[in-house]
Amino acid sequence: MGRFRFLTAGESHGKGLVAIVEGMVAALSLEEEYINKELKRRQQGYGRGPRMKIEEDKAEIMAGVRYGLTTGSPIALFITNRDWQNWQEQLSISPVEKEAEPVTCPRPGHADLAGVTKYGLEDIRPIMERASARETAARVAVGAIARRFLEEFGISIHSHTTAIGRHHWEQGEVSSINWQEVEASPVRCVDAELGKAMMSAIDEAKASGDTLGGVFEVIATGVPIGLGSHVSWDHRLDGRIAQAIMSINAVKGVEIGAGFALAGLKGSQAHDVIEPNPRSKAKWLPWQHATNYAGGIEGGISNGEDIIVRAAVKPIATLANPLPSVDLRSGEVAKAHYERSDICVIPAAGVIAEAMLATVLADACLEKFGGDNLKETLANYRNYLSNIS
Repeated sequence: MGRFRFLTAGESHGKGLVAIVEGMVAALSLEEEYINKELKRRQQGYGRGPRMKIEEDKAEIMAGVRYGLTTGSPIALFITNRDWQNWQEQLSISPVEKEAEPVTCPRPGHADLAGVTKYGLEDIRPIMERASARETAARVAVGAIARRFLEEFGISIHSHTTAIGRHHWEQGEVSSINWQEVEASPVRCVDAELGKAMMSAIDEAKASGDTLGGVFEVIATGVPIGLGSHVSWDHRLDGRIAQAIMSINAVKGVEIGAGFALAGLKGSQAHDVIEPNPRSKAKWLPWQHATNYAGGIEGGISNGEDIIVRAAVKPIATLANPLPSVDLRSGEVAKAHYERSDICVIPAAGVIAEAMLATVLADACLEKFGGDNLKETLANYRNYLSNIS
C-alpha cells in the first residue's frame, strides 16, 4: 500500500479539530491560505444550517512545514471551533459538579442508537459529537494538502451536484462542464434553471421540517495510467476510492464510471473500445478509449482516462419535525432528539468527496513513484512517462 495517510480527532462542539498527516514528501510548497480556500468551499452551499454562520473555518499548520515548504515530517493541522464558547460546560474535559442533561432519544438514521449501545453509554452526546459531519472539515484540510501535491502531476479534481431530491441533471459530456459556473451556483449545479428548482425543493423541505438528499459527481483529470494494481484486493484503486467516498457521512451508494447502468447493458455495449490516439505526437500513449464507461479504472488500475465517481447521499437524519423514537431511559415512545442541522448537504458533500479522492490519488502516486523529496518523486514520474509513451 501507499504512504499518504491521516488521522483526525475532535468533536463537533469541542475546542477544535485536529489532523495529523503522514507521508507527504519534503519540499512541497504549502501555505495555510491554500488550505483555507478549500475549507471555505466546504462551508458554502444552499441548504446549510446556522452553524456555518458561526464558524469561519481556518486551519493552522502546527508542524511539518518550514518557510512555506513541507519538511517530510508529519504535518499537524488545527481548526478552531468558534462555537466551543457555548459548549464548554457540556463538553468539559474535566469532571464537573453537575453534568449536562443527557440525550436519550436516538435519531433514526444516525449513529446514535448503534453507537450508544456499542460503547455502553447512557448519554448519546459523545456519539453525536464524533459522528457529526463537522469532522469532515479536518478531512477537507487534509485533502487540500493532497490536492496541492497532485497539482505537481497535472492532476485536477472537481465536483458538481447532479441531483437533489427528485431534480436530476441529465448526464452530459464532462468536458463541457464550466467549473466556474458550478462554483458560482448556490447548489453547485451546472444547469442554472435546474439549480433554481433544487433550491425551491430545499425551501419546501425546510418549511415542512424535513431534509433532502441527492447525488454528486467527482471528476479527476490528468490521472496517469498505472495507479493501483490488480494483484490484491486492497491494492485496487477503485476499491480504495469506494471506501474513501463511502466513509463520508450520509453516503449510501458509490459508483465509478457508468456504474449501476452497466448492469442493464450487453458486454458489447458496456466496454470502452480501444482505438488509435491521434494525440500520440504530443508525447502521450498511441491509443485511447472511445468512451469512458469504466470511469478511468480497469482491473483496479487507472487507465489514463478521467476518473469519474458518483455517490448517493441520503437525507440528513436530524429533522426539525422529528421522527418517532424511543427514550432509552424510560423505554417509552418519544420524538427523536433535534439539534440545529442542515437541510441539504449535497453541495458541501461534493467538496468533501474531492478531498477524499485527492487523498487516495496522492497515496497511489506516492506508492507508484516513491521518493522522499518532491524533486525525486517528479523525476521518477517523468521517467515512468517516458518509458510508457
